[in-house]
Amino acid sequence: MKIGKRLNQLHDMVNEPYDHIWDCCCDHGLLGAALLNSQPTAHIHFVDVVPTLIDALSNRLKLHFPENYRWEAVCMDAGQLPLATYSGRHLVIIAGIGGDLMMDMLSTLQGKNPDLTLDFLLCPVHHQYALRELLIARQFKLKEEKLVEENSRFYEMLLVTTHDDSNTLPDVTRTGSRLWLSDSDAQRKACENYLANTLAHYQRIQRGKPEQVSDIVTAYEQVRI
Repeated sequence: MKIGKRLNQLHDMVNEPYDHIWDCCCDHGLLGAALLNSQPTAHIHFVDVVPTLIDALSNRLKLHFPENYRWEAVCMDAGQLPLATYSGRHLVIIAGIGGDLMMDMLSTLQGKNPDLTLDFLLCPVHHQYALRELLIARQFKLKEEKLVEENSRFYEMLLVTTHDDSNTLPDVTRTGSRLWLSDSDAQRKACENYLANTLAHYQRIQRGKPEQVSDIVTAYEQVRI
């Protein structure tokens, strides 16, 4: 099961041991399948609300992992994950959906499990700024964030946690901090293009509804790469 650049970056951000990894809105299950190979002690839960997807995925997993029983494919709403039923460290991955739906899932899961330490790996396709505002309001802490360009689209990826027992993790910011760091000319160019595209998007909205996005435009204008 080969994965592309976006899923590969999400995979690489899972660099701590977990007991349970929930691959939500898993679609074809490519990310979770890769984690079955790289996370030898984790139980991988594949979650989607589409029954036909889950049935097909279950058959593929049985074919590719016939001797591996550390997985289950479940048809359910990601906001209803039975996290408290399972002991150990949890990572909830939510990717490939809009930030508005992602915010609903986050709020529901955190609200139902206020005492659990939960890590979330997030990759929204829209509404990144609003998602970051929610994470700030709900006092999530940042573990890592990355920017990836794939097929002429940009993706923000955030690894956050509900509790920071070490008191060393930084706050989530509205426009990103580590997001804009680059270790190559290509990554720097991607950051510059993403910032330009994002600013242009909100400036277009500003021309018609300035009261809605003026603060957002100002925030992105202050980003330095």
